[in-house]
Amino acid sequence: MKLDPKKYGLSTRVNLIENEKKEIILLIDRKSRIIMKDGRKILDRARKIQLQENKTIRVRTNAPVCRKTKKHLQKNGIEIRGHE
Repeated sequence: MKLDPKKYGLSTRVNLIENEKKEIILLIDRKSRIIMKDGRKILDRARKIQLQENKTIRVRTNAPVCRKTKKHLQKNGIEIRGHE
């Protein structure tokens, strides 16, 4: 089910969905690599969502993810899935 990002104080360009396990998934559809700068933005968005809802946040992307960024997100409780 698609969620409204405005509800969480996020830009309308952010794609959010909720799966059957009641987890919120942040969709990132792009081709360029996700680096640490992007990881910090993802973490900031996840924290804004968690302020309002105490749910698991996951990231799904089709872009390659920097190993250091992936480790940073996992350390902060955000699972990232997609391109390996």
